[in-house]
Amino acid sequence: MTSTALFDEPGPKARRRVRVATVAGALAAVALVVLAVRQFAANGQLDAARWQPYATWPMWRYLLDGLWSTFLAAVVAAALSMALGLALALGRMSPRAWVSRPAAAYVEVVRTIPALLLVYVVLFALPRYGLDLPLFWKLVVPLTVSNAAAYAEIFRAGVNAVERGQTEAGLAVGLTRFQTMRLVVLPQAARRVLPSIVSQSVGLLKDTSLGFVVSYGELLYSGKVLAAYNGLLIQTYLVVALIYLVVNASLSKLARTLEARQPVTLRWRTARA
Repeated sequence: MTSTALFDEPGPKARRRVRVATVAGALAAVALVVLAVRQFAANGQLDAARWQPYATWPMWRYLLDGLWSTFLAAVVAAALSMALGLALALGRMSPRAWVSRPAAAYVEVVRTIPALLLVYVVLFALPRYGLDLPLFWKLVVPLTVSNAAAYAEIFRAGVNAVERGQTEAGLAVGLTRFQTMRLVVLPQAARRVLPSIVSQSVGLLKDTSLGFVVSYGELLYSGKVLAAYNGLLIQTYLVVALIYLVVNASLSKLARTLEARQPVTLRWRTARA
């Protein structure tokens, strides 16, 4: 019998409710899309002349440059968030109160603070005290601070999901607690929570749109500049939304694939052991 690290497997009634809610949500979404298309057509927003600029390479090159900036900020923020989150998770599980309590306080407090508020702190508050970060870091630092708390909970759940016998086995063969955690527990925990890590990274990627606030040239800000230049507001933002949809849907598909393959992989490793 397999179980997830972060939540219980839903029962038959819960799965039925999820299917009903999914179908209802899909029908509502389709109705909204049909209504929007009709309104766009009535106001001439679907005319070929208004979409023709996006059949040219310069427009796409400009948006792809913004997408690259989005990926860059997301990758750096994700790497820093995971490193800080892992340290917080291990600190929170420490038997020493002077380590675990500050780590727990950080996670519980930061999880309640919107990332946008942290962006405003970095943008407006820190320069008053002489700390004016470069534009790139005005986006990456608040995203790192915010997402580290989420990654900490993911890693902590993964470590707690590893069987206690694994730790005891590591100690029995002469490994220290640090070596047991690094060589035995953490690799297994990382495999268990990999789908959750990917899902959280999808959310982080979407949060990079807050670069709009600090004027960092990510995808959404590039769309704003482009719309101001060509006057095609609706067309530009629809194209930007489509790019976000393709990227995030691909990452979400990756997370689902990893989650679906995980039970098979765990059973195979257990059989080998």
